[in-house]
Amino acid sequence: MRRDRLLVAVTLVTLLVADIHFILIPRLKTWYHLPRESCMCSGANGSWASGVPVTDLWLLNQTSTLVSIEQDSKLERLFRHPLYNIRLPKVGPDELLLQHDELMNYYKRKVTRWERLRKVYIDAAAALNITIPDHPVTFDLEASWLRFHLGINRYELYSRDDSSIDKLLLDMQTATVISADYTQDEKALKGACDCFQVVKPSGLHLKLALKLQDFGKAMFKPMRQERHDETPENFFYFVDFQRHNAEIAAFHLDRVLDFRRVPPVSGRFINLTGEVLHITHNDDLRNVFFTSPANNTCFFAKCLYICKSEYAVCGHPDLLEGSMSAYLPGLSIAPRISIPNPWIRAYSFTGREEWEANPLYCDKIKKLYPYNSGNRLLNIIDMTIFDFLTGNMDRHHYEIFTKFGDEGFLLHLDNARGFGRYSHDEMSILAPLTQCCVIKRSTLLRLKLLERSEYRLSDVMRESLSRDPLTPILTEAHLEALDRRLGQILRAVGRCVKKLGEAQVVVTDFVESQRGTTSHPTENDR
Repeated sequence: MRRDRLLVAVTLVTLLVADIHFILIPRLKTWYHLPRESCMCSGANGSWASGVPVTDLWLLNQTSTLVSIEQDSKLERLFRHPLYNIRLPKVGPDELLLQHDELMNYYKRKVTRWERLRKVYIDAAAALNITIPDHPVTFDLEASWLRFHLGINRYELYSRDDSSIDKLLLDMQTATVISADYTQDEKALKGACDCFQVVKPSGLHLKLALKLQDFGKAMFKPMRQERHDETPENFFYFVDFQRHNAEIAAFHLDRVLDFRRVPPVSGRFINLTGEVLHITHNDDLRNVFFTSPANNTCFFAKCLYICKSEYAVCGHPDLLEGSMSAYLPGLSIAPRISIPNPWIRAYSFTGREEWEANPLYCDKIKKLYPYNSGNRLLNIIDMTIFDFLTGNMDRHHYEIFTKFGDEGFLLHLDNARGFGRYSHDEMSILAPLTQCCVIKRSTLLRLKLLERSEYRLSDVMRESLSRDPLTPILTEAHLEALDRRLGQILRAVGRCVKKLGEAQVVVTDFVESQRGTTSHPTENDR
């Protein structure tokens, strides 16, 4: 009997201690803003943390909720952290990419033209005894893709709390496809491809433009490679496959880093017969479809050097998974300019660019417009960090909206050549950071936050990617590589700080342009 009482007492004491340790103490720390660590010194992995101002340390140490860590999702907790809730300057009408009435009138004209051409095509097909499914457009003024376009401003593609983004992801996963066509860059080739080019045109990648029933538009990139396959080490970056899962993962990483410069991307299974072959109005696209010996529906690109069935992609038997990337507003209403990356690679088998041989190359770049003032160089460093984490070596150009001028943010487009090798960290991608030794303070603070166990980058990425219908998007090896590369970035910053001092390396997010006169809050500018 005494033994039973002793066991009951031990059990009750154990439960009490666990309750205090796991629930009461974390809540007390939250209520009284106590830091979870006594200092922010170098961690066990030797990554840099010293030299960060006391105010930054306090900001890093703030917890963002009264909910216990053990009971909460890391991703939700990350997005509630003060670093992810810094207010941007109030956006004025001139800082929006598009005005509501202008955009609505533009797309109403496009819908009217589409309906007219659709009827003409259906009548012409009927005269040839060809049946084309009739999917009328349901143009909704509150459609998620329209809300996305209207939300673009000089600081970001979308705001942190924009509910239309999750709705847009869902629409791209489920909405009826009413038309399929080649993308504009493939149409420009007109099938005339130079077989002697080292870098092949985009026709190699089998991208399709899919129009949805609400008149939204998405770029479909089909699955070409299994998730566990690594890019062979003897492959040049410019002949690598484009991976659909890399596009999906890049969008989620961009949002986790709080850049918000990648258009929304979702995974989806497409029925090649019903959602491409039977509804396309493009005879060239219809003519590259065939049925394989295994009775699967397949298609291939129209470029002359790969017009062969062995280069095709096939469904099982009709279904093919791929990525759906939301289109940005058309160039006629929202012009963009494509600018060569100063750290562009040599797209040849033997060539080398100046930056690969000259460690002082950045000194030259800093003297050139537009990198000699404003935020352009800092935005290049953000893009560099993003590309290094994904392993993307193919950033030969970047794009900006012309309306926002020199101080506009960079668009992080075309990320399909990322996540190719998890076993190798390509340090040359970090050249802009290591040569220029500058980084935004807000970017650095978020990287430091994502290094901590309660917000670990691989964990929040795993959770974020689990919401995509094609999950798992990345293998565990790729997720672990994200943590390893994050450590490499922080160590590179640490070496810069040790060499030049924090004041010269860690800079405010906004640097006044020599051309501009308007002052903006420093910590928030994109």
